[in-house]
Amino acid sequence: MQLRDFLPKILNGDILWTFQKLDAVESSMEKKEEELEQLKMDCEHFRARLEAAQADCMREKKEKLDLRQHLHEAKQQLLQQAEYCTEMGAAVCTLLWGVSSNEEAVKTILGGSKAAKFFTITAQTMESFVKSLSEDMKQQDLDSDENQFVLALAGIVTNVAALAGGREFLVTSSRELLDTMVQLLGDMKPGLCTKFKVLMLMSLYNVSINLKGLKYISESPGFIPLLWWLLNDPDTEVCLHVLRLLQSMILEPEVLAKSASEMRDTLPFQRIIALTKSRNADLQALAKELLEDLKILEYEA
Repeated sequence: MQLRDFLPKILNGDILWTFQKLDAVESSMEKKEEELEQLKMDCEHFRARLEAAQADCMREKKEKLDLRQHLHEAKQQLLQQAEYCTEMGAAVCTLLWGVSSNEEAVKTILGGSKAAKFFTITAQTMESFVKSLSEDMKQQDLDSDENQFVLALAGIVTNVAALAGGREFLVTSSRELLDTMVQLLGDMKPGLCTKFKVLMLMSLYNVSINLKGLKYISESPGFIPLLWWLLNDPDTEVCLHVLRLLQSMILEPEVLAKSASEMRDTLPFQRIIALTKSRNADLQALAKELLEDLKILEYEA
């Protein structure tokens, strides 16, 4: 009876509301604890993924370093092989250059199954060499293996073209080489690679002794403007062999008939007259002789 009378005084509305609020807070705390636990699990999961990703990253970095090392070693090996091949090519072709001055040796070379392939590779090697020349190159290392290599190749072609059978072979089976030499003569700056130019001009002159060869060379696109451009080279040997090639064209009536008009309209007479006063006796004599030969153009007109 006392409790019945006393309890309502204690358990009033405020206390009941407080208990209800307390229950709500406890429920909220339990939910927060569950969320916190879930966050901890998520954190552990992401930490594990991060550690795995870092491990993968370190492994990839190591692999890349290893690959870079292998690549560097491969480049060094390739460079060494290229240097070796260049040295070997320079040595072998220099020897072959000397041997090719023998007519029987040239016949043996041309009679082999690899002759056409050799001249194709020769054209590709010459072209690659000229492309490798830097734009601001002032002078050339004449003692370099690369230079000796292409000079020897050009020398071999010159010797082969000096023989009737060699000229015929080049005109019929190695026109790519003739085209390449004409192109390269126009690609190189005046005063650069003069010995290489001279050997190519000598080769073209030798080929021009063959009528088919002369026709093929003279009909190359831009060939006559190329000769005029080469006449401005400061090297007297280059100019000498340009005049020899020009003279070969003028003295062949069939070729002259096709090119007389272009020659007459564009011929650099003043440059040729200047060459008649050259200190080089051979160049001076040939320039004077050519001026006499050029009088035929007046009759062609």
